[in-house]
Amino acid sequence: MKKKDDVEMEIVAGGEEQPSAAPDGQQSQDVQPAEAQQPQADKPSVLQQIRQEANEGDEAPSGSLTLRQVVGGDFLVTLLRGQVWLIVLIVLFITGYVAIRYQCQQDIINIARLEKEVKDAKFKALSSKSTLTILSRKSNIIEGLKANQDSLIKDNLQPPYRVKVGEK
Repeated sequence: MKKKDDVEMEIVAGGEEQPSAAPDGQQSQDVQPAEAQQPQADKPSVLQQIRQEANEGDEAPSGSLTLRQVVGGDFLVTLLRGQVWLIVLIVLFITGYVAIRYQCQQDIINIARLEKEVKDAKFKALSSKSTLTILSRKSNIIEGLKANQDSLIKDNLQPPYRVKVGEK
């Protein structure tokens, strides 16, 4: 809420401040502080002060790029000054990418090693099973017993009989 005594100031095209019309349509009174009654030549306007402060820290851009600027690093500083956070983000992404890729390669190497171990274990199991099958044949058992002559087990020369059980 504005009081009737409040005065709004507008900046017009010359950088000068002038009182604007009151919100209720009445012209505001020409009440200006003592400082504002001084001539404009002594005191710069607000717009001029803002422009001056904005330009104080800025260096004038040079129209030509010299070898000294490139070698000295001034060129890179001016080029990358506003891009620091983007560069940090890119470096983080690249670091993460390299770390994940390294871990994947280690996993692939580990998987290949384990597959080779499984293949070797299957081959060993197959060869052991084959050897056990050969040794457990009836003919090999009987030959082994005859060679040691410590058993009374003999080979059956008669064929097996079939016993028929009557059905009730």
